[in-house]
Amino acid sequence: MTGFIVVNKAVGVSSAQEVNKIKRLTNTPCGHMGTLDPMASGVLPVAVGKASRLFDYFLDKRKTYTATFRFGIDSDTLDTTGNVIKTGAPVPDESTVCNVLDNLCGEVLQIPPRFSAKNIGGRRAYQIAREGKEFELPPKKVIIHSVKLLKKVDEDSYSFEIECGGGTYIRSIARDMGKMLGTCAVMSSLVRTRSGAFTIDKSVSTDRLTAENIGDFIIATESVLPYGCVYPSESEAKKLFNGLTVESKLPDGIYKIFYTDGSFYGLAEVKHSNLKVRTKLC
Repeated sequence: MTGFIVVNKAVGVSSAQEVNKIKRLTNTPCGHMGTLDPMASGVLPVAVGKASRLFDYFLDKRKTYTATFRFGIDSDTLDTTGNVIKTGAPVPDESTVCNVLDNLCGEVLQIPPRFSAKNIGGRRAYQIAREGKEFELPPKKVIIHSVKLLKKVDEDSYSFEIECGGGTYIRSIARDMGKMLGTCAVMSSLVRTRSGAFTIDKSVSTDRLTAENIGDFIIATESVLPYGCVYPSESEAKKLFNGLTVESKLPDGIYKIFYTDGSFYGLAEVKHSNLKVRTKLC
């Protein structure tokens, strides 16, 4: 089996647990694209088989989330699963919140949460944080495309739609928004509704999957790759599929390449008018 399954990750389980379910059902190596914290749910693209070779080829790294932030409270994890370290801070009104949203967007230097999987001297940051040790995480450049207020969901909580690039921590946006508003905030819920080409309306809970039906939910690799197509002639195919190059008039770049019978083979690259296969997938 080769392709992608768009898992709707459940709250309370890790991304690795969801991937392991797919591995057991397919009896095939699998990997996920973009970890979700256990408290989060939503789109978790899982690559089945050779499709796991393709994560670096997805040009669209944009992700969309629906997040709820609770104001007036702070925790060591920046969400409601952690130890509360502050309460009773001011809760801003709706118009005040709206006034700072644009200031959160653009290319920004974001400090990751201390309780994160960031590597610090060969150890995960959350491991060091659990030991109560002091350390600093360097800021990382991320892109936040938009932050939109959806509604007030409680007396101290608002929900937001956030569109951002890969590597962005939504918990850190809650922290930074709180600071801008002269208070503090933590993330209380998170749903990823889109990850690149994969959307929540095409997702499936792993509870629904069985060894008998899982093939019905595998998305063909070629259908989600954002590249043009190459259909070599029979003589070209013999060279290409044996590791040789052929001349090409196509612009330089990556292309999906197909067998002469029209079935998908993998990815090829045109460079300086020469076409060569880069990755075999089927």
